[in-house]
Amino acid sequence: MSAIWSNSLPGWLIALSLTVHFAAGVGLGAVYFRGLWWNAQLFAEGASLTVTIGLLIGRFVLLGSLLTLASLEGALPLLVMALGVLVARSAVMHSIRKSAA
Repeated sequence: MSAIWSNSLPGWLIALSLTVHFAAGVGLGAVYFRGLWWNAQLFAEGASLTVTIGLLIGRFVLLGSLLTLASLEGALPLLVMALGVLVARSAVMHSIRKSAA
């Protein structure tokens, strides 16, 4: 474990931190995958290529930056945040499929 996750931290604080990382991952994933859907719609409607590529790069930078920040705290916070992103992906894809039907 990294220096931030020392043995002197109480268990409830570690659990709280991991819960916050998971929630942040869910929020990040929801924003990322909703943005992906919106970007795909803009591209299909013939929006400016500059706008669509700018949004694509912005999504990648946001996702990469926040996952990098989580990785600085150690492997466990990174994995929990990535799990949150995957959970959000599933939820967003389910809602998109449901609204398209």
